[in-house]
Amino acid sequence: MKRKPTHGFDVDLIESASINIADVVIHTSLDYSERLSKQYSAKIYLKREDSQAIRSYKIRGAYNLISSLSTFQRKMGIITASAGNHSQGVALSAKKLGIRATIFMPVTTQPQKINRVRFLGGGYINIKLFGNNFDECHQQAILACNKTGAIFIPPFDDYLIIAGQGTIAKEIYQDLLGKVDLVVCPVGGGGLIAGVSAYFNHKNSATEIIGVVPEGATAMYESLKKDRVITLKTIDTFVDGVAVKKVGIKTFKIVRDLVKQIIVVPVGRVCNTMIELYQEEGIITEPAGALSVACLGSIASSIKGRTVVCIISGGNNDLMRYPEIIKKAQDYKVVPSNSTT
Repeated sequence: MKRKPTHGFDVDLIESASINIADVVIHTSLDYSERLSKQYSAKIYLKREDSQAIRSYKIRGAYNLISSLSTFQRKMGIITASAGNHSQGVALSAKKLGIRATIFMPVTTQPQKINRVRFLGGGYINIKLFGNNFDECHQQAILACNKTGAIFIPPFDDYLIIAGQGTIAKEIYQDLLGKVDLVVCPVGGGGLIAGVSAYFNHKNSATEIIGVVPEGATAMYESLKKDRVITLKTIDTFVDGVAVKKVGIKTFKIVRDLVKQIIVVPVGRVCNTMIELYQEEGIITEPAGALSVACLGSIASSIKGRTVVCIISGGNNDLMRYPEIIKKAQDYKVVPSNSTT
């Protein structure tokens, strides 16, 4: 099969990233799910990024980019904006590399994530809460960079970030000896799915990549429909790990060419999946972390007999959210498994 271009992204950056991050990032397990495999008549594996030190895959891209900074850039300090997981990756990277960091987070960020950022960064970070969503605090972070000269560490729209996230695909490919038919990725700004799709396009372009977004935060889905990056007027921040109004320009171009489809799933189904993963597998996920498994019902008819990997992107969930999660799951009307909703 002829490989598609990746718009300036050099896949060799993923190979380099795997070396750069080796001392900080673990090669996470690829767990076979007997329950899901039986339910969908397929071989379903769960890529457990919730087992990273920061409980999400975001450490991969953050450390890869920050470790590449020059001595001069490190002295200038770094600034980032994130609803939580990227902030944790930057915080831990800053502490390990001895770099001062200012981290902007929305005022709506879950307390558990704020506390984790503070713990992981130690005395190297300064947290500033601003805005009601990622996009608002991102704008403030850029203004701070312009004022101070600090280096901005983007959460997704940077080739070194994309390369770091793409190391997940390298691990999946190695663990399954290249025999994977489909990889399902949660999608926010697009860094993860861009890296994963670029790697598989290079190594085995027959492997399909599907992205998943929740209702109310569909920036990548809407952008692909219009064939250009668009900005959503409003978003639902419940699935906070992927709640962005605007995807990356670099990530969009890669996803547009390499990703088969983006599927929208109801938030209630995401909550129901979170509960099932906890009760049946003992896996604690955040809402974004459950997106890939929540998507399986929408693609059930097309995955029978195939090998499928669902990326569990993160497990940073506040215990205080569970009453709301349970309520949304109970209110959700279960959709038949052959639905395309």
